Amino acid sequence: MKLTGVELRTIQIPLVTPFRTSFGTETVREALLVRAVTDEAEGWGECGAGTAPLYSAEYTHAAADVLTRHLVPALAGVADGLEAHQVAPALAEFKGHRMAKAALETAVLDVGLRARGVSFGQALGAVRDRVPCGVSVGITDTLPELLDTVGGYLGDGYRRIKLKIEPGWDIEPVRAVRERFGDIPLQVDANTAYSRADARHLAGLDPFGLLLLEQPLAEDDLLGHAELARQLSTPICLDESIVSARAAADAIAMGACQVVNIKPGRVGGYLEAKRIHDVCAAHDVPVWCGGMLETGLGRAANVALAALPNFVLPGDTSASDRYYRTDLTPPFRLEDGHLAVPTGPGLGVSPIPEVLEEVTTTTVWLPLP
Repeated sequence: MKLTGVELRTIQIPLVTPFRTSFGTETVREALLVRAVTDEAEGWGECGAGTAPLYSAEYTHAAADVLTRHLVPALAGVADGLEAHQVAPALAEFKGHRMAKAALETAVLDVGLRARGVSFGQALGAVRDRVPCGVSVGITDTLPELLDTVGGYLGDGYRRIKLKIEPGWDIEPVRAVRERFGDIPLQVDANTAYSRADARHLAGLDPFGLLLLEQPLAEDDLLGHAELARQLSTPICLDESIVSARAAADAIAMGACQVVNIKPGRVGGYLEAKRIHDVCAAHDVPVWCGGMLETGLGRAANVALAALPNFVLPGDTSASDRYYRTDLTPPFRLEDGHLAVPTGPGLGVSPIPEVLEEVTTTTVWLPLP
C-alpha cells in the first residue's frame, strides 16, 4: 500500500443546540478531516480539536498547520508499504499534538482496513455488535431547562446521563435530576474546573450515588486527584489527565482514579486507546468512551472502540441527532438505547459527498513523493 497523498479538509457544521461546559459554549462544530489516499483505497480520520485551545492546548487551525508542516511530510520515508502501526513511531520526534497525530493515524488505519476488507471493530478486537449509549448534557440557564433536557434524552432511550458541572452549578443540578428522575445511571463532568480546596464541597455529591465524578482537578494534578479519591465515596474518573497507556498506569498506581474515560484523539489514536483499554483491564479498572462532538466519521470509530470488552460503562457515543440535524455520514440512530457497531470495511461509513461539499470551508492537498 503506497500513500500517495493526504487531504486536509476543514468543515463547519451547526450544532442542534448550544453545548456549554465549564470552559465555554459551542454553537458550531469546526472539525479538521484527514483523507489518506493510496494506490488501493482512501481512508478518513477526524481531528477532535476544537476551534479554540480550551479543552486542551490543541485547536483546529494549529492541527492543520502541524500536519502540513511536519506530520504528513514525516510519513514520506515510509509511504511505501505504510501500515498504521508505523505512524506513531514516524511522528514521535514531534512533541504533543496528539489529536492531529490521531487523525492522521486513523486515516492510515482506515485506508489499510478498507483495502483488506476488515472492519474497525474486527481490527481493534470488538466483542459486541452494538454498544449502550449515554449522553452528555451541557450546562443550562435554569434548572427547569435542565430537567426538560434530561427528560427528553431519557425519553429517547439513552442509558446514562452525564451532567456538565462547574462551581456554582453542581450540587443543586444533581439534586434536581435525582429528585425528578430517581435512580437513573448518572455521572458528572467538571472538565478541570475545581481545585484541591474544593474537596469538602465536592463531597456534597456523595449522597447522590453517582457513577463517577469526571476530571474535577487540573489535568497535571494526579496527586490532587489521589488525595480527593481518598476523601470522596464517589469514584473519580480521569479524562484530560490520561494521555497515554503509561499515564493510565501511573494514575492507577497512585490511586488517582477508579474509572478511565478513553478519548482516542486525546491519547494519540485508536492503537494507543486500545493499549490503555488493556492496561485498565489488567488492573480491573473499567473504561468508557468519551466524545468530542464527532461527526459520523469519528463516531463510527468510537462505537467500534466501545465494543471492546472492558468498556463496561455507556459512553458519550450518542446518536447523530444529539448534535447534528444532518450528519456528515448516514446517521447513527439510537435503537433501544444502543448504537450498532459498523461492520463494513474500515470505518464502515463514508462522507455523503453533497453534505461534505456544503460544510467544507477549506481544502488542502499534500502530495507525498
